[in-house]
Amino acid sequence: MGAITLKAAEKWYGDLQVIKGVDLEINEGEFVIFVGPSGCGKSTLLRMIGGLEETSRGAILIDGKDVTADPPSKRGLSMVFQSYALYPHMSVRDNMGFSLKTAGAPKDEIRAKVDEAARILKLEPLLERRPKDMSGGQRQRVAIGRSIVRDPTAFLFDEPLSNLDASLRVEMRYEIAKLHQSLKSTMIYVTHDQTEAMTLADRIVVLEGGYIAQVGTPRELYEKPANLFVAQFIGSPKMNVMRCAVSGGAFALEGGRGGAIEGHENAVSVGCRPEHIKLGAAGEGALDAIVDVLEYLGADTFVIVDAGPLGRITVRVEGDSSLRPEDRVGLILDPDRLHFFDAEGRAV
Repeated sequence: MGAITLKAAEKWYGDLQVIKGVDLEINEGEFVIFVGPSGCGKSTLLRMIGGLEETSRGAILIDGKDVTADPPSKRGLSMVFQSYALYPHMSVRDNMGFSLKTAGAPKDEIRAKVDEAARILKLEPLLERRPKDMSGGQRQRVAIGRSIVRDPTAFLFDEPLSNLDASLRVEMRYEIAKLHQSLKSTMIYVTHDQTEAMTLADRIVVLEGGYIAQVGTPRELYEKPANLFVAQFIGSPKMNVMRCAVSGGAFALEGGRGGAIEGHENAVSVGCRPEHIKLGAAGEGALDAIVDVLEYLGADTFVIVDAGPLGRITVRVEGDSSLRPEDRVGLILDPDRLHFFDAEGRAV
C-alpha cells in the first residue's frame, strides 16, 4: 500500500496561485523527489499531500481513496521535517515512542516497535540518551525513527538534511537510501539540492513556478532534458548553453564555428555538459576560448574559459590540467551529446 495520485491539484492563497494544476502518479514503494529552486512550490505540494495545506482545487488520492478533505491524522502518512522537533527532556526511546503512547498503544507493542526502528537506524546504543547529547545526524535519525514506529502508508520528507554539514549530509543520504531498500515504503522527499535528488530518487519531479517541468528517472532528466530549465537545473556544474543558428544541416555558434547537425532547424541554442567537451589547440573544434579559472578538485579539474560573446563555458577535465590562465584553447563538442533548444526553451 502507498500509491498516491494527484489530479489537477491547485493551491491558491487569495488571488495568488502557487500550485498550478499538478497531475502526478506515485507508485507503491517508489522513492520520488520533488526538486526545484526556492519558491517553486515543492514544499507546498508535499504539505498538500500530507494534509497540512488545504487543496484549493483538484483531488489527492491515497491507495485509490479520495483524501482531499481528510485531516492529516486520517491519511496514514508520516512526515519528517527540516527541524528535528525532538522533546529535549525525553530520552531517544521516549521520543520515538511518544506518538504510540498518546494513541494508547500497549507498552509491549511500543517497546517492540521502538526496538525495531532503533535496529534499522543503528540507534540501539543511544536509546537512553537525550537529544542534547547527540550529533545533528543522530537527531535526524531519531526523527526518522519516530516516523517508522507509526508504520505509515508513506513517508514525507521536507528537506530533512538541510541543517546538517556536508559530511553528515553524505552519511544521511546513505542512511535514507538503505532505509528505503529495507522498508520498501513509498517515500516523497523535497529538496533544493539536485545531488540528493540524483543519488536517492527512483523518479524526480522537477518543479518550476508551480508547474511540473519534467518527471523522469535521474538518468532520463540528465540525458534527455525536456527543456532548458531542466537541462541547466539538473547537473553540477550545470550544462553549458550557447546561442547558435541552424541551417542546411549544420549549426553555427555565435562567434564560433559550429559543426554538422540534422533535424534541428528550429534551434536557437545548443547545450553541452562539461564532461562532453574536450580541450584542443586553438583552431580545433567548434570554437576558441581563453582559459579564465581552473578549479582543481582532485579527481577532476573544472576549466572555466571565456568564450567571448558566448560567455563563460565550463569544461570537466579528468585529474589535473597543465593549462594556465590566459592560455588559448579550442573546444571540441561531442556531436552525439549535444542538446538543442528552440526559442521557447523546449528541446528539439
